[in-house]
Amino acid sequence: MTLIMPVLGLLAIGVVQLVSAIIEPPEVETTTIGYVDEVGGFNQYTTQGPIELVRYDTQDDATAAMLKADVSEYFVISTPYTSMGVINRYTLEKQLETPPGTSAAIKRFLTSNVLSGRVPQETIDLVEAPLRLMTIRLTETGAVATEQGGFGNLLVPGIFSLLLALSLNFFASYMVQGLGEEKESRLIEVLLSSVTTRQLLVGKVLGLGVAGLVQVAVWLVSLPLLLNLASSTFGGFFSTIQIPGNFIFLGIIYFVLGYLLFAALSAGVGAISPNAREGQQLSLIYSMFAIVPLWFSSLLMLFPKSPIWTVLTIFPVTAPVEAMLRLGVSDIPAWELATSIVVLVLSIIGVLFLSIKVFRIYLLMYGKRPGWGEIIRNIRAG
Repeated sequence: MTLIMPVLGLLAIGVVQLVSAIIEPPEVETTTIGYVDEVGGFNQYTTQGPIELVRYDTQDDATAAMLKADVSEYFVISTPYTSMGVINRYTLEKQLETPPGTSAAIKRFLTSNVLSGRVPQETIDLVEAPLRLMTIRLTETGAVATEQGGFGNLLVPGIFSLLLALSLNFFASYMVQGLGEEKESRLIEVLLSSVTTRQLLVGKVLGLGVAGLVQVAVWLVSLPLLLNLASSTFGGFFSTIQIPGNFIFLGIIYFVLGYLLFAALSAGVGAISPNAREGQQLSLIYSMFAIVPLWFSSLLMLFPKSPIWTVLTIFPVTAPVEAMLRLGVSDIPAWELATSIVVLVLSIIGVLFLSIKVFRIYLLMYGKRPGWGEIIRNIRAG
């Protein structure tokens, strides 16, 4: 898991380079379309990209050419076009609507001929060219912001959010599984003969936490390196991808806090579970919350200012993944980040306090899992 992501990224870049070097670009197939000009004056600009337009004097001639497969289809320019913009198109195929490429080619052909001789060629080109709307984000001082929006800004935080959710669930699951197996094999009794319950819990949390931190650090370092390599190799969309300035710092902070919370929850679940299987089932209660922000990522892009994202950013179990996702969509107010981190820290302290009590009470208990009422009574008594 630690190495497979950067290795796969390098392999993907290498494969694309190799394939692009070996495979020649495919030849563009030319399509021939006929037309009948009943109005007159439509005899220029008959080459529209891969589409060639051939003029016929009558509709019968165009129909005969289509039946002989000289043209794939044809259209008629008649009086309704000059008065209402209506064009009749004839084809042998059953279609729901005109293919976009064909429709765009016919429109450019008609527009160019209508404007020819009336306006300069530069104006015709401007009218036919699709609108390229470039959005530039400014700072509060009016200067151009270093971090711009767009899908390119979401890619890296989105990928890391997915990896973060997987990592949190993986290490939490490993904690529950390890405790369950040690209880089933009675190895836990041997361990507790040498260390206290507090030392055992802290050792497990720190041991898995350091391993997870190394994994996340490798991902955070490799993502910018892979992005720079892809940008210099392919350019285009990859050159528009940006990494938020505080991304690496917040990525480490939220992983550490998220992991400590999940580890504390997993320790309590592992202590009250008689075996690994029951522990895994109980851990799904909080593990599913980690991926909730990923379910609603499309809504986050459509409604970035919705208050629901503020709630998910502050709610401790969803905070790590939601905060990382929001970094790629919009700015997160400083008070939300501060509140989110404070709530996470307080939640960790509270859950860790309860987990240590549960750990001490139930770690050596076997048989049926205790009910929630019994757990609460024992925690109060302990």
